[in-house]
Amino acid sequence: MDQLFSLAAENLISPIILSFALGVAASLARSDLSIPEAVAKGMSIYLLFAIGFKGGVSVADHGIDGKLGMALLAGIILSALLPLIAFALLKVMTGMSRLDAAAVAAHYGSISIVTFVAGTSVLDSQGIGAEGYMVAVAAAMEAPAILSALWLVARGGGSGSKGMDGTLIREIMLNGSIVLLVGSFFIGMATGPKGLAEISSFIVSPFKGVLCLFLLDMGLVAGRGLREGGKILTPGVLLFGVVMPLVGAIIGLGSGLLLGLSTGGVALLMMLSASASYIAVPAAMRVALPEANPSLYLTLSLGITFPFNLTLGLPLYVAMAQALTGGSP
Repeated sequence: MDQLFSLAAENLISPIILSFALGVAASLARSDLSIPEAVAKGMSIYLLFAIGFKGGVSVADHGIDGKLGMALLAGIILSALLPLIAFALLKVMTGMSRLDAAAVAAHYGSISIVTFVAGTSVLDSQGIGAEGYMVAVAAAMEAPAILSALWLVARGGGSGSKGMDGTLIREIMLNGSIVLLVGSFFIGMATGPKGLAEISSFIVSPFKGVLCLFLLDMGLVAGRGLREGGKILTPGVLLFGVVMPLVGAIIGLGSGLLLGLSTGGVALLMMLSASASYIAVPAAMRVALPEANPSLYLTLSLGITFPFNLTLGLPLYVAMAQALTGGSP
């Protein structure tokens, strides 16, 4: 328990968390602080490329074993299963319509790549290594949740779904974040440690600084969502935004232990299972479930679950992974 409090305290006063807190505070105070959209997009491209490239280098350095295929399969199953659990919780805890509940549930089966990136930073600060192929698992967990959401709507005879057409398939498979993450992963795997050495001054040293600025922008966005979402954030909705990541983390913990992942790998699978998408899935929902309320699912995923994971969830997941795998702090 002392270790958990120590890690949580260290995480809360880190530049990454404080940058996010500054953005939230500035937004709630209605400051005119803002980061140009082009700059924010550039930072997200940098972060995705860096984390994908380093993951590929790690795989090239340590080799591919049978755990990779099992981990990918587990990620796909988790992404398809978690929306069903989220949907059931939403129907019990809130008064959402079936359409809105399915749209929200899709976000909690897919993943937040920024939570994943922040999680790798926490692990690095603790000197905890993880399997490089967890980047590929993250990419595999983007799309299945969307299919589960469409199934939930169709099962209820809903008319708000446009179904699985070519536009939606393209939106899912060619989503920029997935293409960049997977592409940079294969570049890193092809070039290996030598390739990393050539560009380390670009993707290693500046990484945490760029992450701080990116999370400042995320804080501004989250603050706006909280400021404008008061009417839709009922007690049940707020509670779901905290309970669901804990449920996902526990399922991810069990899956990681069954797969025999390292302490860092288990922690990352917990973080992925606990996170909620606010980039890929909202874009897909606009196409697939246009009648669902975007203010609801965006405010929940970015305004409630993301801050919870960033401040309290990440150190909790790391501590749980260490406790159950015997990993050193």
